[in-house]
Amino acid sequence: MPDGQHPLTGRTMVMSGGSRGIGLAIATAVARHGANVVLLAKTAEPHPRLPGTVHTAVADIEAAGGKAVAVVGDVRREEDVRRAAETAVERFGGIDICLNNASAIALEGTAELPVKRFDLMQQINVRGTFLLTQSCLPALRDSANPHVLTLSPPLNLSPRWLGAHPAYTQSKYGMTLLSLGWAEEFAGQGIAVNCLWPQTYIATAAVANMADGQSLLSSARRPEIMADAAVEILSRPAKESTGNCHIDAEVLTEAGVTDLSRYGGGDNPQLDLFLD
Repeated sequence: MPDGQHPLTGRTMVMSGGSRGIGLAIATAVARHGANVVLLAKTAEPHPRLPGTVHTAVADIEAAGGKAVAVVGDVRREEDVRRAAETAVERFGGIDICLNNASAIALEGTAELPVKRFDLMQQINVRGTFLLTQSCLPALRDSANPHVLTLSPPLNLSPRWLGAHPAYTQSKYGMTLLSLGWAEEFAGQGIAVNCLWPQTYIATAAVANMADGQSLLSSARRPEIMADAAVEILSRPAKESTGNCHIDAEVLTEAGVTDLSRYGGGDNPQLDLFLD
């Protein structure tokens, strides 16, 4: 790497989702450092309640200084996920980062949760994370600094979280368990596998559409805090940083950021799920 060049310059990231919210913030952040991004997402057309498509996301990424390709597809479909990985190799010559961003959420209790939504969370959160990582793995093995980053929480076995919404909790913890297992499985291959989770609620359209969304937004930080934390993690030498469940604010504090007020959320931002 030439002197003064950012570690992400010229690197290629494959991400599930990313049309909006945290995923888009991360994609544009790595693009500002000269990274290439391949986005796998279903949003070829605008959602009636959510802004952005995979195509507008690509435009935003390129405006930030990177190169990007949209792959319209479903992270639950093996052929779509394989196509995204193949596109990255064909267009950019390899894959350096696999970012498991796509996720479904349903917080109903066991009696109220439709089985269809249960299945959706398992398929997107767990199956999708497995498929994307597996599809990127051959190219990651050839990278000089390969990273897998999964947006999932630390394993908090407090009864509060185990009992709050067991189906959603199980699906998110499944993402984390896969990632921690991969960190050990791939340790000898020099592939870093970590998780990243927000300390607080993040101001996204998904939060705004919740029942108490407007109240939550006032105490939520902006997605840029997750993006800056992701850039910090992905810039580290892979062989020196793996098997961690990172919290965004802690990553930035360790990196020397002393003032988190720039990210909003007020004086007492609302802690996110799974954090006590």
